[in-house]
This record gives sequence, C-alpha cells and structure tokens, in this order.
Amino acid sequence: MQLTTHLISLPLRHTFTIAHGSEDEVETFILELADGDHRGYGESQAIEYYGITSEQMLADVESAREYIETCEWDEPTEFWDLLRPHLGDNMFAMCALDQAAHDLWGKKLGKPVHELWGLDTSNMVPSDYTIGIDSIDKMVAKMKEFPGWPIYKIKLGTDEDIEIVRALRQHTDAVFRIDANTAWTAAQTIENSHALAELGVEFLEQPLPAEDWDGMAEVMRESALPVIADESCVIERDVDHCHGFFHGVNVKLTKCGGMTPGRRMILRAKELGLKTMIGCMTESTVGISAIAQLVPMLDYVDMDGALLLAKDVATGARLDKGVLSYPEENGTGVTFHGP
Repeated sequence: MQLTTHLISLPLRHTFTIAHGSEDEVETFILELADGDHRGYGESQAIEYYGITSEQMLADVESAREYIETCEWDEPTEFWDLLRPHLGDNMFAMCALDQAAHDLWGKKLGKPVHELWGLDTSNMVPSDYTIGIDSIDKMVAKMKEFPGWPIYKIKLGTDEDIEIVRALRQHTDAVFRIDANTAWTAAQTIENSHALAELGVEFLEQPLPAEDWDGMAEVMRESALPVIADESCVIERDVDHCHGFFHGVNVKLTKCGGMTPGRRMILRAKELGLKTMIGCMTESTVGISAIAQLVPMLDYVDMDGALLLAKDVATGARLDKGVLSYPEENGTGVTFHGP
C-alpha cells in the first residue's frame, strides 16, 4: 500500500466567525491510500482551539509511514486498532487515515461503505446550513444565498443573540438550530432558551464551556429546549459522561479519530437513549463524504462544510437544500481533484 499526503489551504466563501474566533481560510490535511488500482481518501482539519496543526498531523503520519504502508488488514476497524499504538493521541491524524481506509475498503469490494454496514438509506434526515456570526444584515444575506433549506444552524455568542434570531426568522419558516460554542452561562442559556423556543429553534448546541458540568445540570433541569453536546463530547468515553447532562451528542469524526470510533459513539449514544448527531468542520467533500456514510444512523446531521468553501478539492456526496445524494463511486465515494 502506498501513502500520499497533502497539506491544503481551503479559501472560505465568507469570513467564518464563531465564538472561538474568525477565519478566511482553513488548513486541511488530506491523505491517500493506494492499493493497486484503488485509491482511498481521508481528511482531517487543523483546529487551533484543540491545539492541532496540519504540520503536526503530517509529522505524526510520516513517523508511522513504514508501518502504515506495510501492515496488513482486512477491515478498517482492524486498521484503526493496529494504528492506534503508532499514532498516540493524535485522533485528528487517525481520522484522516481511518476515512481513507474506509474509502479504499469500499472501492476494493465494489460497494459504498453504508451498504457494507447494512444501513437503510430510504429515510434519512436532512442537513442544516450554517450561518456564521456577523452583522445582522450580513447573516440575513448569507441565509438568502442558500434559500429553501429546511434547517439553518445559527452560530451565536454575541451581545445581540436574540435580536439576530428574530431578524433571521422574518425571512424564513425553516427550523433553526443554535450553536453558542461554549459562549453562554447557565443563566443565559436558560433565559435564552425560552425566547428561542418561541422563535422556532429546535435545540441548543454546547451553550456552556465543556468543563461546566454543574451548569449543565442546571440547564438540563430548566431549559425550554433540548441541549446537544459538542465540545463536551470529543472521544468515545465522553458519550457516557454526557448522559444525564445533555439530551444528545454531536460526534465530530475529526476529533474522535474517524468513522470507526464515530460509529461506536453513535451506537453507544443510542444505547443510552441520547439523540445522535454528526457535525462537520469547514472541510472539503473528502471529509463530508465520510460523514455521509453515517447519516442513516442519525437523528440530526450538520454536513454543510464543503458548501462554506470558495473552492473544493474533491467530488463525492452532495447536498441540495439539505437533501443528501450519494455519488456513484464506491467506498465513501470520493474523487480527489487536488488543490
């Protein structure tokens, strides 16, 4: 097997602002696993908030290159278990390798990954489209760029959060989801939840800092809206910790180590009675196509990352007004075009 790596800067359609900061382009790490005539692709995005850089992912993968190219495996889950001791705690690098392994696995067997898993794709939930923090007028304009979506995810964490949602509500009857990215207190969350419930909001995502478990207990008792964990649910063991503090969990493949642990997290959440969601970064269609394989398992999905880019580097899974279309290609369905 041959490993090829790419460090790519992806320009964004607009400056993307959340409570953690703003960016006009994002660095992404894409790798290719080639075995004969078949090529599998995976992606992981550098996230400053978690102290991860593309250069670190590249260095860690290169340190394990010989093992990656020579180890023998039949299924991606086996590959993931074999790689874990060689890549330590870099779940971001593990994610890119795991996605590539799944893509390669499906292409070699001549089937999409979701079909190999036996998932039913007949009744899948739609994706939201994300509106980053900006002036109210610009947020309205961003929403109008993608009209007709059934769900919009609105990033908040400003001094005018309720005013923003009221203004957006004047332009659409779509469902709203709110992501405060840890910017609120428990008291703010509870107060805001009542006003937002009247404005057609479905749930709140990670309103409090990840370590504020006492605050989340208060929010669970008094919030008018369900609350979904994101920053509080990073890796597999976090799912159990979130039980009793959140109504559901948002699994990010990049943070948890890929499709292998992500699928286990979704199954564990279901066992605990938690709602299940997968979210994305502002990644290319490489990463989005990996998420697409898990959509039949989910209650909610946020997989609009490639639509937030000014230029993509791949084709694969596509969204049209929130509705997912799978590509004809097998595996995760990725065709990589390069930067």
